[in-house]
Amino acid sequence: MITITAIISGKPEKNDILLPLLKHLVTQTRKESTCLRYDMHATETTYIIWEEWENQDGLDLHNQKPYLLDLIQKSDELTFSIKVYKTQFLF
Repeated sequence: MITITAIISGKPEKNDILLPLLKHLVTQTRKESTCLRYDMHATETTYIIWEEWENQDGLDLHNQKPYLLDLIQKSDELTFSIKVYKTQFLF
């Protein structure tokens, strides 16, 4: 299993555009066959997405999906930063 944590720092004045994009991303990603978990948590403008993937092939396929690429393409306009961490379970 592969675990990813993404932390998205949104621009407050762009939240009305960013939040629907993120909701669409979550909804579509949960339909992917190798996605085991895709949860989003938030403060006012910081979004944390916690992902679990069955395997690297599935994650690689996800990284080419149009709903993710759309968010990445618009990220400079909508966010201060997006940080993605590939982590492993310790205990």
